[in-house]
Amino acid sequence: AVSLPFAVGQCGNQVGCRFWDLALREHAAVNKKGIYDEALSSFFRNVDTRSGGNGPDIYKGKICSLKARALLIDMEEGVVNEILQGPLRDVFDSKQLITDVSGSGNNWAVGHKIYGCQYRENIVEKLRKTAEHCDCLQCFFIIHSMGGGTGSGLGTFVLNLLEEEFPEVYRFVASVYPSGEDDVITSPYNSVLAMKELNEHADCVLPIGNESLFEIVNKIHQMINSGKLGSTVKQNSLVTSSAGSAKTLQEKPYDAMNNIVANLLLNLTSSSRFEGSLNMDLNEISMNLVPFPRLHYLVSSLTPLYTLADVNVPSRRLDQMFSDAFSRDHQLIQADPKHSLYLACALLVRGNVQVSDLRRNIERLKPSLHFVSWNQEGWKTGLCSVPPVGHSHSLLALANNTCVKPTFIELKDRFMKLYKKKAHLHHYLQIDGMEQSCFSEAISSLSDLIEEYNELDATKGGPRIDPSRLKIAV
Repeated sequence: AVSLPFAVGQCGNQVGCRFWDLALREHAAVNKKGIYDEALSSFFRNVDTRSGGNGPDIYKGKICSLKARALLIDMEEGVVNEILQGPLRDVFDSKQLITDVSGSGNNWAVGHKIYGCQYRENIVEKLRKTAEHCDCLQCFFIIHSMGGGTGSGLGTFVLNLLEEEFPEVYRFVASVYPSGEDDVITSPYNSVLAMKELNEHADCVLPIGNESLFEIVNKIHQMINSGKLGSTVKQNSLVTSSAGSAKTLQEKPYDAMNNIVANLLLNLTSSSRFEGSLNMDLNEISMNLVPFPRLHYLVSSLTPLYTLADVNVPSRRLDQMFSDAFSRDHQLIQADPKHSLYLACALLVRGNVQVSDLRRNIERLKPSLHFVSWNQEGWKTGLCSVPPVGHSHSLLALANNTCVKPTFIELKDRFMKLYKKKAHLHHYLQIDGMEQSCFSEAISSLSDLIEEYNELDATKGGPRIDPSRLKIAV
């Protein structure tokens, strides 16, 4: 089964770059003989370069030249050029790239309406070519940010295209949401316009908060600098640092944050790449965790984040890892799932962990978590035997939980502050096909979503009513 990632915009491509780097290192750590195996085939093709990359993939035997199954799209060349000049240059070729020079000027309408129309044919053609090389296309993955112009505008345009071209293939989206102190003044507009598209066209969205990533990275630096965790940096532990990677350039401030998102994607896809006693594919997440089509926003938490953050400390007990996954500090968006309502929850564990460990921890945590009355057993679990490089085990928790609501309410408030004054609207309305109704429809779509969460929250703490069973007349 193959997942086909699309990195769109600056943020999407920076995260994508970290993801491909870490994925290669994970496979290298396991695949010592350099044989092209099924695990590698989920994200990489093995191409005979003598045929100019157009020949058939080589399925048996040694790795010739690995090419990532992916499309990189950005309307500025900077980040994609960096990737092409960096250590990953051989993993991509020009057939997988779509770039322009001028960027979208932090304007959703430029990305969605102008570049969408302009590059539509090109994207569809590259999409079909890439899909042709996949034996069993399981899902599409879009990595983008919500606040800028290309990621939000063109990213959601690509999402719509995927639905048109391959309606039966699931669409997962990892969306990085801007913080309240975002330096892009129009980011509330871009985010709300993009939200409407995500509401309507995505099967599953993993919202990631810039603020949460920033806090996690700060906390790790504080812990390292205070010497609390011992000061020896582990070269091969990769939660936030690219220590030991092929990249020796000076790390940029966003690298550590992008690394956390890349690790989220690695854990999410580990079951489709490696063996495990309880394999869970991505489509099962959508099937099991999304009971209502619009409520498809999953809050993710990752552990270990602090305890083994590139520092030599003994691994904490397994049970502590499960407790951490439900604490505020480990959520990748500012949220507290424990005090909100769960619709469902998935636990994806990597490393030498037994099914009994999983069950024991679910039973232990259950009493402190509020599940909707009609889905008290709403747990989905996956066990992958290969841990992340440098760790003994890890856990990714995905919660369909009403705790995403405050993020959406805050976004709505920031949108309304600008919109009431009609600030910066003219930049959008001068673009062909962009009407003021686009704004009113987008905010009403977001308000409806918030209202759906409100209705669910209102049922919290009520009596547990088991749905009546069908009576079969004998």
